[in-house]
Amino acid sequence: MLNIAVCVSGGGTNLQAILDGIEQGEITNTRVAAVISNNPGAYALERAENHGIEGVCISPKQFPDRESFNRAFLEKLDSYQVDLVVLAGFLVVLPESMIQKYRNRIINIHPSLIPSFCGTGYYGLKVHEGALARGVKVTGATVHFVDEGTDTGPIILQQPVMVEQEDTPETLQRRVMEQAEWKILPRAIDLIARGKVRVEDGKVVILEQPKRRKL
Repeated sequence: MLNIAVCVSGGGTNLQAILDGIEQGEITNTRVAAVISNNPGAYALERAENHGIEGVCISPKQFPDRESFNRAFLEKLDSYQVDLVVLAGFLVVLPESMIQKYRNRIINIHPSLIPSFCGTGYYGLKVHEGALARGVKVTGATVHFVDEGTDTGPIILQQPVMVEQEDTPETLQRRVMEQAEWKILPRAIDLIARGKVRVEDGKVVILEQPKRRKL
């Protein structure tokens, strides 16, 4: 059984996709041990409660300095004895000690096709504003392992989404979530739970052939 902790700062739509995936059998051999947020008002914590999952808020604002927060955050995470940490819209920079301790056991969902529109400053609507300003015709989402950089870890899965001429950042954000994020994040977790993902020479190898579509 893969025990996971999901870290969320806001509403938790990707968390809901994970919970739905587990309940519907699309994510196998997995349980959510805890939901952690830096925002006491995050609706994600209510989603956790509704599913009988422990939700906890740990915010940098609760501590005198970042070092104290980092230490408390890691201690709390360790207490759940999780196999995988899922960042599902978590707007907090992880301490390096956590990245080192959980090497290749932290994944993140980013709303673009990395390496486009990623890195420092690209989060939330800013990603989609950047895509529309550049005039790209295809965007999407990426699930990747987390390393010490920003959106630089090994890529696990990507899903493209077409940009429509009348798109606003808000409509594009919604479509990327519906057509990409909510699909590939549960799939990545399931692949990891079934031992189908490994990292070799800084790249992800998926030990499963994709299903062929019928013509």
